[in-house]
Amino acid sequence: MPTNIEVESLKAKYAAAGQGHLFTFYDELDPEEQNSLFDQLSKLDVERVNRIFRKAVSGTETVSSSQQASLEPLPEEVFDSVLSADEVKIKDWESLGLQLIAENKVAVILMAGGQGTRLGSSAPKGCYDIRLPSAKSLFQLQAERILRLQKYAQEITKTTSKVVIPWYVMTSGPTRSATESFFKEHNFFGLQEENVIFFEQGTLPALTNDGKIFLENKSKLAIAPDGNGGIYAALRYEGILNSLKTRNISYVHAYCVDNCLVRVADPIFIGHCVSKNADCGAKVVGKSSPDEPVGVIAIRNGKFNVVEYSEIDLTIASTTTANGQLAYRAANIANHFYTVDFLNRVESFENELEYHIAKKKIKHIDVTTGELVSPSKPNGMKLELFVFDVFPFTENMAVFEVDRKEEFSPLKNAPGTGVDDPETSRRDIISQHIRFVERAGGKVIAGDGESSTDLMNFEISPLVSYAGEGLDGLKGKTFRTPAVIETVADIGKLIH
Repeated sequence: MPTNIEVESLKAKYAAAGQGHLFTFYDELDPEEQNSLFDQLSKLDVERVNRIFRKAVSGTETVSSSQQASLEPLPEEVFDSVLSADEVKIKDWESLGLQLIAENKVAVILMAGGQGTRLGSSAPKGCYDIRLPSAKSLFQLQAERILRLQKYAQEITKTTSKVVIPWYVMTSGPTRSATESFFKEHNFFGLQEENVIFFEQGTLPALTNDGKIFLENKSKLAIAPDGNGGIYAALRYEGILNSLKTRNISYVHAYCVDNCLVRVADPIFIGHCVSKNADCGAKVVGKSSPDEPVGVIAIRNGKFNVVEYSEIDLTIASTTTANGQLAYRAANIANHFYTVDFLNRVESFENELEYHIAKKKIKHIDVTTGELVSPSKPNGMKLELFVFDVFPFTENMAVFEVDRKEEFSPLKNAPGTGVDDPETSRRDIISQHIRFVERAGGKVIAGDGESSTDLMNFEISPLVSYAGEGLDGLKGKTFRTPAVIETVADIGKLIH
C-alpha cells in the first residue's frame, strides 16, 4: 500500500495537471481498490495525456483549400508497380529479398490487436475461421506462409544455416491472453515457440470533450487501445527493439491480421525497398475509382502522407497521368517495410506525431453523483495514432503497387455482408489457388462437372506454395474438386 505522503504527492501532481477529479472516490474505496487506482495513476504519464489531447484538438481543423492545393502525386522515383515492372527487375528484387531472409536479417510484425466483434465473434480476429475447406484460421495461414518462405529462401540461396523469420505478434489488452492460448493450443502452427514473440500495444485514457479523463468505475480509469500507430512506442516499451537488435535484424515487414492474402515477409517487397535504400516503404493497391473511399499515399505540404478520401476534392481525385491512370491512386493497405534503424529513430520525433480523435459513447462514473452513465450518443473521445503517421518523417520512402486480387482482401464485416466478409475472403483465397494451378499449366474442374460453386472446394496449403512457386509439375494435369492439397505428396494423389 502507498503511504499517505505518496498519495498526497500523486494527488498534487494530478491536481496540477487538471485531472484531480480522478481521486474523487479514493477515500471511500477499500484498501485493495485504493491500491489498484494508485497503481494505475502512478504508471500513467498524465502530462503526456494532456499534451496529446492539446495537439489532437489543435489538429482537427478540416483540410482547407490552401492545404488541398499543396497536394501532389507521388514522385516517379519513389513509386514502382509490380504490374508494370519487367520480369527481370521483379526477379532481382525477389532474389535480394530471399538472400536477406536467408541471412536472418528480416522479421515480421503482425498487428493483431483487433477483436472479431464485427464478425460476430468474441475471439481475436486472427482466430477466425473463414470456412476454407481446411478450416484454417488467419493465424494459421500466415504461420504456414512463414514456414514455407523460410524453406524456400534456404532452397534458393543454398544456405546451410537455419533460416528463421521471427514473428512478433502485437496484441491488445483484450486479445493478448486469447491469442497466446490459441497459438499454444495449435503448437504455434509448426513454428518454433521462441521465434513467436507476443507484445501488447499501448493504451490511452478516454477523455471528455474538454480533456478530462473518464473513470470507468470508482477505482478504474476508462482506457482504450491507442490505435495501430501505438506500435512504435510499444516496440520500445515492450522490449521488441532490443530483441531485434539481439537477433541482428535489419529489416521488418509489418502488416494487419485481417488481410487474408497478405504475403508475409514478401521477398519482392523487401528486395524492392532495400534496393531503393528506403528507410520506410508502403505496399499499396491501385485505387479502383476516384470516389473509392480509401486513403491514398501522396505528398502533402512537401511530405509523404496518407490523405483520406474525404480530404481530397473529387476533381483532384479524378486527375489522371499521361498514361491515363489516376494520379492519386496509391491506396493505403497498412502493409509496411521499415529498417530497424528507422524504428529506433521514431522516438526522436514521437512528440510531433498527430493523434486522431475518435468520438465515442463512453460509459463512465459521474464524479458529481457517483452514478454510472451509459450515454446514447457520443460524449467523449478516444485518441488514436495511425501506423502511417510516421510517413512525414521518413528520409527515403518507397511506395510499391501490387495486384489487388493477388495481395489484398481484408476481413472486416459480418458474414453475408457481401463486402470484405468471410465469404469474399474465402472466395479470394480459393480463386488465387486456382490461378496458381492455371499458371502452372494445369486446371481445376468442378467435381460434379458443372457447378461453379463447387470450385470453391479447392485449396493449396501455403506449406506447398507461398505465391504460386513449386507447381511446375502441374502442366497438363487436372484437379477435380473437392481437393485440398496439404503436402506435395497430395498433388499426385489428387490429380485426375
